[in-house]
Amino acid sequence: MLHKNTLLCAALSAELLSSAAQTANAAVVTSLKPLGFIASAIADGVTSTEVLLPDGASEHDYSLRPSDVKRLQNADLVFWVGPEMESFMSRSAGQLPPQKLVTMAEIDGVKALLMKGADEDEEEHDGGHHHDEKGDADHHHGEYNMHLWLSPEIALLSAVAIHKKLVEVMPQSRAKLDANLQAFEASLAQADKQVGNELAPLKGKGYFVFHDAYGYFEKHYGLTPLGHFTVNPEIQPGAQRLHQIRTQLVEQKAVCVFAEPQFRPAVVEAVARGTSVRMGTLDPLGIGIKPGKESYSQFLAQLSHQYASCLKGE
Repeated sequence: MLHKNTLLCAALSAELLSSAAQTANAAVVTSLKPLGFIASAIADGVTSTEVLLPDGASEHDYSLRPSDVKRLQNADLVFWVGPEMESFMSRSAGQLPPQKLVTMAEIDGVKALLMKGADEDEEEHDGGHHHDEKGDADHHHGEYNMHLWLSPEIALLSAVAIHKKLVEVMPQSRAKLDANLQAFEASLAQADKQVGNELAPLKGKGYFVFHDAYGYFEKHYGLTPLGHFTVNPEIQPGAQRLHQIRTQLVEQKAVCVFAEPQFRPAVVEAVARGTSVRMGTLDPLGIGIKPGKESYSQFLAQLSHQYASCLKGE
């Protein structure tokens, strides 16, 4: 009888170990690093989070490697903005079971927060001379600005949606996932307050950004953008557009013009040269920040410091 019980216990232990191993291998895969910041905070201590787009690459021109496709297929949960943003993974995402995919643009409550994209605005400023750029912007971003991770409100809705999906996949980890979501909400509220305080004195200071990506962040914190060089950073603005921007920098007394780590175009330096406009760098993808519990808050703080250091100047 004792021998039988021992065998039964061993069999049960093996089953539990196998189940635990499967849980340990459960993975969340995100398309972009800032989405990895949100997902890793919710999945902390429960499962791993991996990011497809490497540091220094751009979501506008990345191509999936075979290993990326495999990671998507093996993941328990895949989190992305949607086909208008990450066109590089739309085909692979379309082949995933719908219950495995969280599309940020389709989360409950997000639709009401979407901002229009700036391609129509670009055409208006440009006198209609840059149809190629507008066409490409439509191809990449559609009607709305899809840089959704730059909105603290949408980040919170995303965290709630990821939490819900992970509870479905790993109900045994519910208590830890609940605690992680609460911690994320508290961390985000604190970061939001600190960033608001840092940026409040800078309202009214005008600037130009290289890439039309920051609308959600700027609206949330009441910043004063005067314009952008391009909707899609893969397309360099033409001579007429650059002349207009240079004129606007001077006439509207812009304080700063911002480049990006992925794109350090000579055009930004050329336009600012000979004016009193300072140059700064904004990083919309959080290069150098490691995904973890506090990483999304660190990302907001880093972006805030990048705005402030250039806009404050003296």
